[in-house]
Amino acid sequence: MMHIFWVTLALLSEALIADVCEGLNVTVSPGPAVRYMEGANATLFCHVSQKKRTENLLAVRWALSLSPGQEHLMIKMNKFGGVQYYGNYSRNKERVHLYEERVGARYKLLVLNLRQTDQGHYICKVQEIGKHKSKWTAWSNGTAATEIKVISYQASDESTSENKNRTWWFFEDLYLYAVFVCSVGIISVLLFTLIIACQSIFSKRRSRAPRVNAPRVAHKPKLLKHQSGKVILPKIAEESLTYAELELMKPPKLAKGVPTSTVYAQILFEENKL
Repeated sequence: MMHIFWVTLALLSEALIADVCEGLNVTVSPGPAVRYMEGANATLFCHVSQKKRTENLLAVRWALSLSPGQEHLMIKMNKFGGVQYYGNYSRNKERVHLYEERVGARYKLLVLNLRQTDQGHYICKVQEIGKHKSKWTAWSNGTAATEIKVISYQASDESTSENKNRTWWFFEDLYLYAVFVCSVGIISVLLFTLIIACQSIFSKRRSRAPRVNAPRVAHKPKLLKHQSGKVILPKIAEESLTYAELELMKPPKLAKGVPTSTVYAQILFEENKL
């Protein structure tokens, strides 16, 4: 009976540990990708939260993934704070450093003098470890990653040169456009000046040419005869003009035998208002 009890308790403990195994919250900054120049120093932070027990300890591992499915363990900090190097980094310990900045909360990975081979995904794996029945047991795990891209000086120079060429092309097009606009403006000013000069010369020639006045022909007014024998002068249409009619009269009868050479005329004035 006691055997069954202990077996049941062990199964429940394993189930409980399995349920809480994935409850640790881990994030990496900066991310999800960061660029560094070749030869620069990279600094990555691994943030940990949501521990199951405050007295539990954390074990932190950093791994480098150059391609999917291939991870190479770089460095590890055990639950007591000891640091251990792996692979090629065990021979270059001065390039990789791992620090605990805030106890149980934040860990800093420092990679010095970056190379092209250091490019890839950096994975932070954290495991929460606590004592259970006088044994160290994993309570929870958490994983997070970020990508480091290393830019070589040659690629940087080519990119800078390409940007300069694009900038120059832009200003070159702008220069051609400005030259075209200025040319059109200059041509327009020259044409306007030429037109003004031609008009001025033509007007001067017209002013110097002698004027020929046509001779005036005086027209004599025609006399009109009336049926009664009266001579009617033509009427001139002007304002405030008085018209006159001349009528020839026979001389009065004189005594017989008295010669006469006098001719009498009767003038009748008529004012016609226009």
